[in-house]
Amino acid sequence: MNVLVVNAGSSSLKYQLLNTETREVFAKGNCERIGIEGSFIGHTENGEKGTLEVALPDHRTAIKHVFDILKTVDQPIEGIGHRVVQGGWYFPDSAIVTDETLAQVREVAPLAPLHNYAEADVIEICRDMFPELTNVIVPDTAFHYNMPEHAWRYALPRDVVDKYHVRKYGAHGTSHRFIWRTVHEFMGDKTHKLVSCHLGSGASLCAIEDGQCMDTTMGLTPLDGLIMGTRTGTIDPATVFYLNRVGGYSIDEIDTMMNKKSGMLALSGRSSDTRDIEEAANAGDENCAMAMEMFFYRTAQLFAEMAASMEGVDTMAFTAGIGENSDTYRQGVADRLAWMGVKIDPELNKVRSDDPRVISTPDSAIKVLVVPTNEELMIALDVKRLIEA
Repeated sequence: MNVLVVNAGSSSLKYQLLNTETREVFAKGNCERIGIEGSFIGHTENGEKGTLEVALPDHRTAIKHVFDILKTVDQPIEGIGHRVVQGGWYFPDSAIVTDETLAQVREVAPLAPLHNYAEADVIEICRDMFPELTNVIVPDTAFHYNMPEHAWRYALPRDVVDKYHVRKYGAHGTSHRFIWRTVHEFMGDKTHKLVSCHLGSGASLCAIEDGQCMDTTMGLTPLDGLIMGTRTGTIDPATVFYLNRVGGYSIDEIDTMMNKKSGMLALSGRSSDTRDIEEAANAGDENCAMAMEMFFYRTAQLFAEMAASMEGVDTMAFTAGIGENSDTYRQGVADRLAWMGVKIDPELNKVRSDDPRVISTPDSAIKVLVVPTNEELMIALDVKRLIEA
């Protein structure tokens, strides 16, 4: 089945047309700076890359340009899958778009206002333009929806929790689900308790026992958990009150600070990009060296927390931008987990490949893999599954 996968952000729109059986990607691209001066579309087809400088005042205009571009691709679109950041309390699984499910995406949007509103608009546009095609919602939170209550519930008054739907929702669920699927196919019955390590500018860990999410590091929002590119990760919540009362910062200013001005950017004082930080650390920058050490420490610390949620772990898998590409960061995390018996082979760790691969030594207590993620394929497979059902 040929599926168009759409991922709409606050000022961007990524797309990919692929086949679920052959996994061939016919075309892909990204509409950038939507609603901002200097907007453009980057498109790749048959290995050829091109850039179209075009005014993109809104997402409706962007998706219309995408469909115009895809007319040159000699492949029919048989279904459309939409990545939705926040499924809230409505989506334990992906769902076919109806008036009701689309309204639910908008209803839970206050939990992810920069994304859900744009995603809902694009879904609506696709329905209007191609009413004959089935659209499917694939929420990032769905995989975490059925984790045990002791993992998702917060120790807040129950009336507050129930009224405002406050709980751990997690994120990166589509990626973690793909990693479980791939690792299980690759390792077979040797994997039962996996910690999926999605390490990128946004980062989270997920404890997966026989395909079931048992816990994850992100919480009500993607701000919780690991130190990330510009996000604080877990921090004493009273920090917000202190900065408001004593520092005089508004709630909006603190929100911006913790989401866009913190994390590796703040620790290094240089960049949110771990490659820049590593280069500076190697040149003797002590702040960058500390930023890296804190990243290793927090990742290993929360890895142990994920293992505790399953009462054991037999496999860990690195994925996403840092997890797939940085042997230095993989080694740093593994060294912090040596007490758990984690050992990776330095030579295997340096290998670059687009395929899943084992990088641990034969005597490692935990099997360690690098698994390139493919959220677009996971979304497309959901579209195929739901349409055929």
